[in-house]
Amino acid sequence: MSSSAPTPSYKSGVDLKLVDLGKATDANRLFDLKQLEVTFDEPNGALWAFMRARGRPSYNLDLLDDIHALQRGVFARFSDKPDQLRYLVAGSRTRGVFSLGGDLNLFAACVRAQDRQALVEYGKSCVRVLHGFHTALDLPIITLGVAQGDALGGGLESLLSFDVIIAERDAKFGFPEALFGLFPGMGAYSLVSRRTSAALAEEMMLSGRTFTADEMKEFGLVHIVAEPGQGIAAAQDYMQRTNRRYAGVRGVYQAGRVVNPLSLAELDAVVGIWADACLRLSERDLKVMGRLISAQDRLQTPLQAAE
Repeated sequence: MSSSAPTPSYKSGVDLKLVDLGKATDANRLFDLKQLEVTFDEPNGALWAFMRARGRPSYNLDLLDDIHALQRGVFARFSDKPDQLRYLVAGSRTRGVFSLGGDLNLFAACVRAQDRQALVEYGKSCVRVLHGFHTALDLPIITLGVAQGDALGGGLESLLSFDVIIAERDAKFGFPEALFGLFPGMGAYSLVSRRTSAALAEEMMLSGRTFTADEMKEFGLVHIVAEPGQGIAAAQDYMQRTNRRYAGVRGVYQAGRVVNPLSLAELDAVVGIWADACLRLSERDLKVMGRLISAQDRLQTPLQAAE
């Protein structure tokens, strides 16, 4: 989701008071989101956002709404104060899980109803979240994704949108969609192929296998592997080490987006391909999906307390 629209003027017929009111509302809501725990470490210029998804740790519609609100709120609060925010760090409060990805119950219901529009709308919402983080919200910041647990399917797609990825050694990663005849259609091919190669992107997407944090680092998809329980400390250490050369490090990631641009048009086109593939799933595929949902439900653990 890009927030780089030009500032409206009176000539455009836009009431600037209403614009300012909307911006203030977005900024105030930043720290009052239902499925996100957001705090600001002002001395270090670091905004921390931890997912606290209800039920299965996946991207339900309300969580997606909260992430959109997070992105709007960050831009509203910091866009005119570029020296205050240096880092945006994302993680999860679900023990052992970063995110299990898309809302499979929603997918199954849409497939059975042959509701392509609902699938496309969900996918477009997801890729706008991904694109927002990938572009660092058009702010002069460095983004960090901290996986203190498994990142699967859409969870891995979203993780790959951050500049720096930190993974605890016991976390697992992969795209299980192949197990029920589908593929990850919300950024996987675009991001993996840009960071590594199209061949690796296809292997990961078609095999359905999971990979360790060390394997992901060998691929170039994870930057830092931390010991179990040390992901947050690793992020804090990264920021401390980066502070003295912050401008140059941020510039590298900014240059990467110029050299390998990723457009919303590309992401939306893949969402359309994904939605069409969804509608071709058989009842057998949906039963396999259902068994995966049940397995994930059994793995649910209580949310961790805030640190």
